[in-house]
Amino acid sequence: MTALPVLYSFRRCPYAMRARLALAVSGQVCELREVVLRNKPLGLLQASPKGTVPVLVLPGGQVLEQSLDIMLWALAQNDPEGWLTPSNGTVADMLALIAECDGPFKQALDRCKYPSRYPDADPALARTQAVDWLQTLEARLAHHACLYGNRAALADMAIAPFVRQFAGIDDVWWSAQPWPRLQAWLAHWQASPLFEQVMPKLPAWVDGTQGVPFPHSNGMPG
Repeated sequence: MTALPVLYSFRRCPYAMRARLALAVSGQVCELREVVLRNKPLGLLQASPKGTVPVLVLPGGQVLEQSLDIMLWALAQNDPEGWLTPSNGTVADMLALIAECDGPFKQALDRCKYPSRYPDADPALARTQAVDWLQTLEARLAHHACLYGNRAALADMAIAPFVRQFAGIDDVWWSAQPWPRLQAWLAHWQASPLFEQVMPKLPAWVDGTQGVPFPHSNGMPG
């Protein structure tokens, strides 16, 4: 039997979520090992000493430690929905927008969601910074249903998990914002079969045991 890639993941981590999305849409079957980050298994630390997720270990031994690298690897194998060929813009354009998400927006998000971790930061300023960037997404969605055209592409799937995390800080506040297009974009993504497929709740993986096959055709292991 051919060895499968091994994915170390944590379902609520937006970085891991984006990796699972790309693996699922590309049909790249792997062995999913759900980890608890406060009790990191030895297998994860041996594969990637930095101990963060996602980590994808390929059968040949190559280790991909960055979520975007995992997405690009999976889509290079198979890209049935054309995530790398948006109807508007280029891959370089999408990567530039993703970099804004992973840089300034993620920094502001963390300071809004986890203020106790950043006692020297001003949560109100962080929210303002996050809002400013989210308004650019709202403006972009005025032209198309998705960030780079009328169908979802790499940028949508790489950014949506982080917008979801921000929206979840205060659902009432999020719903009250004047961002109907962004709110609809996020809601549509969260209601999609693909989102359901990558979000099953799994028991924590234990060293020396087998993970579960992923993706699952019905969104659940088995």
